[in-house]
Formats: sequence, C-alpha cells, structure tokens
Amino acid sequence: MAPAASRLRAEPAIGALPRRALARYLLLLRLYPVLTKAATSGILSALGNVLAQMTKKKQKKEDSQRVDVSGPLRYAVYGFFITGPLSHYFYLFLEHWVPPEVPLAAVKRLLLDRLLFAPAFLLLFFLTMSLLEGKDAASFVTWVRSSFWPALRMNWRVWTPMQFININYVPLQFRVLFANLVALFWYAYLALGK
Repeated sequence: MAPAASRLRAEPAIGALPRRALARYLLLLRLYPVLTKAATSGILSALGNVLAQMTKKKQKKEDSQRVDVSGPLRYAVYGFFITGPLSHYFYLFLEHWVPPEVPLAAVKRLLLDRLLFAPAFLLLFFLTMSLLEGKDAASFVTWVRSSFWPALRMNWRVWTPMQFININYVPLQFRVLFANLVALFWYAYLALGK
C-alpha cells in the first residue's frame, strides 16, 4: 500500500512542475526581457534545426540518429544574438509606432511586418548563416538567388496569418515566444531547403 500512497503524493508535485517553470519564466521575462527572449529564441531555433535534420534522415530513410551539432549551434547563435533581441525591439517599435487605437492599426502593423521586416529579416538570416557556415561571397549570392524568393513567398504564406494573430492579439511580452514556437517549424523548413 505504501507505493500507491507515495505515487499519489508525487502526482501533485509533478503537476506543479509546469506551473513552477511558467512562474520562473514569467519572472525572468519581467526582470530580463531581452535576455530571456534571446535564450528562448536560441533554444527553439536550435530545436528547429534538430527537427530539420531528423526529418531529412527520415526522408532519406537513414538509420543514423546522430545530429550534426554544428547546425543547431549555428541556429542557437542566430536565435540568441539576432532573432530574440531584434524581434523584441521590433514588436516594441510596432506597438509604439502603430498603437492599437490608430485606425486600421491591425492592417498597418501587418503590412509593416510583411513588406518591410520579413524580407529584411530573411535576408539577414541568409547572411548570418552564410557567415557562420564560412561561405564566401559568391556562395552567399548563389544561395540568395536560388532560395530567397521561394523562401520569402513561403514566409508570406506561413507567417502572414500567424503574425496577424501575434501582433494584434498576443500580449506584447509573449509575442517573441509565440513567434519562436512558429519559427521552430519555420527554421526546420529553411534548413530543409538548403
């Protein structure tokens, strides 16, 4: 009878773990917003690359479960130093520049994001990954010429509804996290396109 009783006492503690993790995340988000968003972006970007590698192996029917660590490291660097901080300040900029009470704010925010931020951010991704991979300028130009336009069109398809929800309905402090969760699969798509 003792094992069943100890299991019953352990279940509330297990249920409390997500609540404690969420409380800790919210505290860190309040105390260190940019650093917390950078760390979250780095982790989720790396996971997106791992997901892409696993998907590639399944498509090729490879038995190996080994992950090329350099890919997730590059994505973690990109997420930590670029995605997290840049997204944090972009969402603040949108909130300040196009406040919710402005007529057609939802449409204006979306247009700014989709027509200005998305192409620039995608080009920054291509440039950063090229630098982190040690590619020369010619390889970078070739990669951009062959992949930028298809990636941007896919970005518009995937991200437009997500960003409409994000920039208009998700509370400001959670917008980077929301985008990171969508980006988990987006980075997998980008990594598969290479």
